[in-house]
Amino acid sequence: MTESTATDVAETIAAPTPPTAKREPVTIEQVGRTRTDPYQWMKDENWQKVMRDPSVLRADIREYLEAENAYTKTVLEDPTESLRETLFEEMRGRIKEDDSSVPSKDGPYAYYVRYREGGEYPIYARKPADQAFQDDAPETILFDGDQEAEDESYFSIRGLDQSPDHTLLASAIDTQGSEYYTISVRNIETGEAVGEPIEGTYGSFVWGANSDLLYWVERDDNGRPTAVFQRNLETGEDVEIYREADPGFFVGVDKTESEEFITIETGGHTSGEVYVFPADATDPEPKLIAPRKEDEEYSVTHWNDAFYILTNADGAVDFKLMKAPIDNPGRENWEEVVPHRPGTLILGLDAHKDHLIRLERENALPRIVIRERTTGDEHTIAMDEEAYDLGLSGSGEFDSTVMRYEYASPAVPDQTYDYDMATRERTLRKTREIPSGHNPEDYVVERIMAPAWDGEEIPVTILRRADTPVDGSAPLLLYGYGSYGITVTPEFRTSRLSLVDRGFIYAIAHIRGSQAKGYQWYLDGKLEKKDNTFKDYISSGRYLVDNGYGAPGRVVGHGGSAGGLLMGAAANLDPDLFGGIIAAVPFVDVINTMSDESLPLTPPEWPEWGNPITDAEAYDTILAYSPYDQVSDQDYPAMLITGGLSDPRVTYWEPSKWAAKLRHEAPEAGPYFLRINMDAGHGGSTGRFEGLKETAVEYAFALAAVGKAESLDLSDTAGSE
Repeated sequence: MTESTATDVAETIAAPTPPTAKREPVTIEQVGRTRTDPYQWMKDENWQKVMRDPSVLRADIREYLEAENAYTKTVLEDPTESLRETLFEEMRGRIKEDDSSVPSKDGPYAYYVRYREGGEYPIYARKPADQAFQDDAPETILFDGDQEAEDESYFSIRGLDQSPDHTLLASAIDTQGSEYYTISVRNIETGEAVGEPIEGTYGSFVWGANSDLLYWVERDDNGRPTAVFQRNLETGEDVEIYREADPGFFVGVDKTESEEFITIETGGHTSGEVYVFPADATDPEPKLIAPRKEDEEYSVTHWNDAFYILTNADGAVDFKLMKAPIDNPGRENWEEVVPHRPGTLILGLDAHKDHLIRLERENALPRIVIRERTTGDEHTIAMDEEAYDLGLSGSGEFDSTVMRYEYASPAVPDQTYDYDMATRERTLRKTREIPSGHNPEDYVVERIMAPAWDGEEIPVTILRRADTPVDGSAPLLLYGYGSYGITVTPEFRTSRLSLVDRGFIYAIAHIRGSQAKGYQWYLDGKLEKKDNTFKDYISSGRYLVDNGYGAPGRVVGHGGSAGGLLMGAAANLDPDLFGGIIAAVPFVDVINTMSDESLPLTPPEWPEWGNPITDAEAYDTILAYSPYDQVSDQDYPAMLITGGLSDPRVTYWEPSKWAAKLRHEAPEAGPYFLRINMDAGHGGSTGRFEGLKETAVEYAFALAAVGKAESLDLSDTAGSE
């Protein structure tokens, strides 16, 4: 750094001094190992109450978090205020403010979602089914999100669903960010409440066939979905239908596409079981499809007078399709329909009366396969492009030959098609409108294969402007996740264009731990093989740099939740690659979280990470990559670290402890900005425009990290804290 640059930097961010967290070392002994945690005090001993009511947070913790927020505001947000406002207005300008979804027919009505100009939250409405695609059709508003959210600082809609007879509407709402949802039922015609609200739910529910019963999932005091109850709307009585005893299994409730059966699914990350009962039952007795087996998964679809079962049983790593009789659906009666094909992952099923639809992925690209009921003939919907996203949208009508799917690519806005499976004719129902203008020809989408450290090939999706040079001069944002088998799809997101239009190259690394290349790709990025996830990400970044898509020190890493773990691990492995790190709600205190059985996600996630409480090898494996535990005096890049006070998934103390330890162990690096949303949970702000403001903070940081923000240059500020 030159003397003049150092002076400029000092003038820019010398004041104020970042908060210094107190250190109160706590010694923890576990499986014959000992570790010390100096920031354990940041975890409120009454954290469960904090999740439900953030106002009860302990005063010293609140004081520290507010000091961190004030520092971030003064040093990062205030200097970039004009830039952030410009970014926000750009991103907002790409949103059709009065946008609406394609109506979905259900019986006599067509249901849809729309927004009003300036509105933060959706309006749910319906019109007569025979006028579904007429703009002037009479409308009935079922739920006005803006009105319902008035005076709420946080407002999350988990679910809304009309009753089968179309007279009632049930909703699941969270106003804290804790993900404890309140389910309410109202009469559509009068707007009056039907019975008392159901508190403390997981937010998932389904209607019984006769519209007088509602099945809902309880969320226990540890934040886990553990039981299914039946609410009788006439009596107000709640009756327990199923309760799960294993804290590692989460419970869900659903209804088959035929609407003839209700399913109860219980399971962990790699095993589970399904119960079914008729949707018109008044005193249901759930029937078990097949008992749980370790490392075996299955799901159930009702079609063609049988249960169709998607499973990885018998070594079918990428899943196969079986069917079983309804009256005796045990494993001994499973019959193969679509065999296992290594490398072709079956992602899911959708059923219509005469057609069974499955979504598959091969070579990191999706396709839709349609099977005809009487002949068993199949045909495929796929796109001839390097990288794209293709998904099932559902038409809302089981007894129909029309299915709905959505297509997009990083450069092409979402398109919604209705597809007649009998005639193979498709109708474009909607193309996402970009009011400020967008020409896909201005952009280039590429899919490259980056060589991994062990010879594997890692798919990487790239988006850039056609006039952005690939000569190492452009900054690179490298996004990654790589856990739980979740695959980041190459979808269209308007917000990314604000970086790409400023010369960034935007890349997504489809690393191990996802299912981009099949289920084995996931298995090779978990437990004792978790290091593959981190090494793949670094290999992707280095390959991109070596091929002109970026330069060392001008790469911004971006990931959230388990992707935040990836950011922390990558920063420890190769800090010189990065000019900045955006770690959103990062899961970085892995060893402590996986050792705390009271936390909502700990027992269910032992199959993903290992159980360090009982397994010394798992302890050693986790400790070796846990970002919080592996912080050392390295030349870390600038970091933006975010969290939510009421987040039940990645608790607020994880990013807070990590930021404090980074400052203590590597004070000459950074700077480190901690930003805790005191009014939100895991997903941040819920309003569509308020969420853009958070994205604007992230992107302003990214631009500053590579020297492309005129008001703040973080591109060489190590030691300036």
